Formats: sequence, C-alpha cells, structure tokens
Amino acid sequence: MDELLQKIGVDSAASLLSAILIFLVAWIVIKIVMKAVDRLLAKSKKIDGALTNLVRNAINVLLWIVAIIIVANALGIDTASLVALVSVAGLALSLAVQNIMSNLFSGITLLITKPFAAGDFVDVAGKTGTIKSVGLFYTEMDTLDNIAVSIPNGDVTASTINNYSHEPLRRVDQYFCASYDEDTEKVKAAILEAIGEDDKILQDPEPFVRLFSYEGSVVKYVSRVWCKNANYWDVFFGMNERVRESFKRNDVKMSYEHVNVHIVEK
Repeated sequence: MDELLQKIGVDSAASLLSAILIFLVAWIVIKIVMKAVDRLLAKSKKIDGALTNLVRNAINVLLWIVAIIIVANALGIDTASLVALVSVAGLALSLAVQNIMSNLFSGITLLITKPFAAGDFVDVAGKTGTIKSVGLFYTEMDTLDNIAVSIPNGDVTASTINNYSHEPLRRVDQYFCASYDEDTEKVKAAILEAIGEDDKILQDPEPFVRLFSYEGSVVKYVSRVWCKNANYWDVFFGMNERVRESFKRNDVKMSYEHVNVHIVEK
C-alpha cells in the first residue's frame, strides 16, 4: 500500500487520510461560505442578476483553488510550483484578455454606480442616444436616427457622461438675432410674447430674456426657459417658430450676418 502511495506521490496512508479529511472540511466550509455569499448578494440592491452570478462564480472558483492547494500540501506535493504555475497562468491570461477584462470591470463599475439606466437619453463616448441596456462588456444604445450602437464599457467609463434624463426639469437655452436699429425692450417683449404662447414652458423658474452680445452685424439676445424633461424638443423647436412669427407681428427686424459697404466720394 505504501509503495502504491509513493508511486502516485503520496507520502503515507496517514497523509492520504489527512488530505481526505481536509478536502471534506474544505467542501463543507465552501458550502457554508457560498450560502453566506448568496444571502449577501440577494440583499444587495446595487448588484443585478448578471453581476451576481459573476461574483458568485469568481468566489467559488477562488475558494476551490485555495482548497486544492491545501489538499495538495497535505498529500506532500510541492505546492510552490503549483502556486507559481497558477500565478504565471493568471498573468498570461490577464495579458491576453486585457481589453476584455477592462470592459468587464468597467461594466461592473457601471452596474454598481448606475450613472444611467435603460431608457435614459445620454451623451457618452461621442455618441448620443437612448440607453437600451448595460451589460458586462458593452453598453447598448439607440441613436436619434435609430441606429443600434454597442459601446465598449471601457470607453464609457473613460468618457464624460451627460445624462439628459436624470433630472425632471431641463432648461432650454436659445439665441435670437435682431437688427442694431431695433429697440432692446421691443425685441425682449416680442420674445417674451412667444414664450407666453407655449403652456409647456414653466413660469417657475421664471423665463429669462436678455441682450446677450453685440455681434458684427446683429445684436444677439438669449432666451432661457424651463420645461419638463420630456417636453424639451417640443419647446425648443416651438420657440424657433413662434419667435419668428412674434417678430413679424411686432415689426421686429430679424437680421443676419452681413457686411455694410460705404462708398465715400472725394
């Protein structure tokens, strides 16, 4: 018996029994630990189903690797080389899947921090559209022209994220140009008249209209109004149309960039 054990690399029957006992204890401990992990993951509200499975499987694999090393050590097997082999394999694997792991951990970050959710209208990684889903590796979005775009999560976390759907209200900033010959208060009154015609524009916060700047051949006015987030584009395009009509009714000349040439006779 001892000769057979030595042939397979086991020092003695006592070592084999000890290894079996350690394996059983490790199996029981892993079961207990995994039940505790399952309870903790079930209580967590920041981790969704995909991330829960990933975390659970990673912990389970790690625990079994440790258990195998301990059992091998009990059998008298040199675990130093085994640990070194696992380390080298892990390093080689991490280098081979560097981009994949980057996207994976970025996906975990997005799932935990939740800078946006499905249905949010965002500007991220040079793309603008509505979020469809956030996966472990890619963020799916539909652009304004209905193109499905998959963005690597590493690019998402590395960029600035503008979430236009996060707040219930949104401010609409627009600029309108009038001639230098027009009276300032007259122009402002015409813009305010156009604002008052849209019931989607909120009166609290109060609409803001001021002379913004003096350009080369026009005077630029700024309009800042608030509306519900869902009404942003209706208000934006509606203001463009109503201000034009209001200027016409109030005899306000809409000017444009041009050059005045004066000929002086000598």
